[in-house]
Amino acid sequence: MSSPFLFHSLDVGPRLSARKVHICRLYDVLKLSLLRDDLPRAKKAWAILARCKEMHWTTMWTIAVRILGGETFDEHDSTKKVAFLHEMMQQLPDKREMILKEIILRQIMAGHFRQALDELELYLPSFPYQDDPVLHNYAGLLSLYLSQPSISGVDDGMLAQLHFQGAMAIDSDNVIATQFLSHITNMTDQTRHSDQDSDDELMEVDIQQTVPQPQRKRVRLQDDRIS
Repeated sequence: MSSPFLFHSLDVGPRLSARKVHICRLYDVLKLSLLRDDLPRAKKAWAILARCKEMHWTTMWTIAVRILGGETFDEHDSTKKVAFLHEMMQQLPDKREMILKEIILRQIMAGHFRQALDELELYLPSFPYQDDPVLHNYAGLLSLYLSQPSISGVDDGMLAQLHFQGAMAIDSDNVIATQFLSHITNMTDQTRHSDQDSDDELMEVDIQQTVPQPQRKRVRLQDDRIS
């Protein structure tokens, strides 16, 4: 039997009363408005639904984030949504991993790379975040990006390598961690060979400057005059 509603994810129970029908219709309006990027209409529908006792609005945090504004990923947009997501982490303990991924993604898209890495380093040592390979990959990618000399002034990929190794320890078939670990290893080998060549060149220069070179004696030939 086909449903009279467009979206079936709303759980209002098996028996439909007139009130529940109105709620389901309003939910359809909300979802359609979001699909059409009609945020003013979506906000009006959400304002009504959030007051209904049948609606568990805290479990609909993905919709709430979308209603907060368009996906511009600018600084103002991300700051407002990240603050809301932090609040949702307190309200939904069983969804913290998923919400943290959303926070990190939005910080990255807004260009807040250092802030995103600090957030990960705060949560990664604790359970259950330490068992999530995606979070380790995020931390590895951010560490690798921030280790560039043009950004941090220090070319050190060791922290990124540790995060990717953490992802591999959890998921040995993790393609992202495998590829970037190989990339870091190649970069390290190239740097080591380059440093060794530079040291050899400096040693040769030092030897030439410090070791006295034998001087050639000039032999002055005098022509015998024949008297």
